[in-house]
Amino acid sequence: MGPGESNLSVELPADAAGWRLDRALAAAVPQLSRERLKALVSAGAVRGRDGTLVRDPALKVRGGEAFWLELPPVAPPAARAEAIPLVVPYEDEHLLILDKPAGLVVHPACGHADGTLVNALLHHCAGRLSGIGGVARPGIVHRIDKDTSGLMVVAKTDPAHEGLARQFAAHTIDRRYLAVTSGRPVPAAGRIEGAIGRSPQNRQKMAIVDRAHGKHAVTHYAIKRAFNDAALVECRLETGRTHQVRVHMASIGHALLGDPVYGRPSREHRSLLARLDFHRQALHAARLGFRHPISGVQLGFESDLPQDMAELIDSLSVEN
Repeated sequence: MGPGESNLSVELPADAAGWRLDRALAAAVPQLSRERLKALVSAGAVRGRDGTLVRDPALKVRGGEAFWLELPPVAPPAARAEAIPLVVPYEDEHLLILDKPAGLVVHPACGHADGTLVNALLHHCAGRLSGIGGVARPGIVHRIDKDTSGLMVVAKTDPAHEGLARQFAAHTIDRRYLAVTSGRPVPAAGRIEGAIGRSPQNRQKMAIVDRAHGKHAVTHYAIKRAFNDAALVECRLETGRTHQVRVHMASIGHALLGDPVYGRPSREHRSLLARLDFHRQALHAARLGFRHPISGVQLGFESDLPQDMAELIDSLSVEN
């Protein structure tokens, strides 16, 4: 291993048998994109547990294997630090918890070169962030959508990042969202299972697809408050896929109010959202619980509903 490099041990689940190596690694190491992992494999940065170099991203895995990833030295951040205010309920030398407002993009991308959460973190942490996510995503272990509010955990050190990533991959993180749905789900509590991947009809959207073209996803939901033609629903994530709550709730006919991608609001709901100037999916990451990756202490955090969602719920309560 060269200067500045670090090793990341990855154990593939048994049910990954038959998958391409890059796909299996991406599922096991969610903080690294499949494209980056493909590049690492091709560059000779992946070895089997016995030290054998693996260079073929399309290699079919048996399931249950272990691999070593040699991560290159962290390059200087591509993003610049910006003094953007952050709400930080908890912070120590290894990680911090953020309460993200709706409208804040998590990391720089096309059309959002600055003004992102990463820009704010570079300023807040003075560069002391894990480099595992690459120069564009320092410290980012997971993300929530731009227009979703609520709790996120950020890693300040590589050991913390690796420990948190293992918990995300093992589905042991307690993540609960509050959502306002169109209509009331029946039954009032249930389990939604369906692999999520890019929609074959619209690559800008996610959809429930067959397992070969998507990632296994499970959401548990329960109505907290019922209105005439809407509900406040708690969604507990067993997995964490892109747009998971939004796609799964829409799949059972109860898209989130305000969702511009997956929702088709009624005339009454359109009128209400316009009157409240509510222009986002009604989704809030309300609880986040996990084992501290360094100390082993169990941590749990909760976030109150933001004002815009609270006003939406109050209006539904009054009008219905």
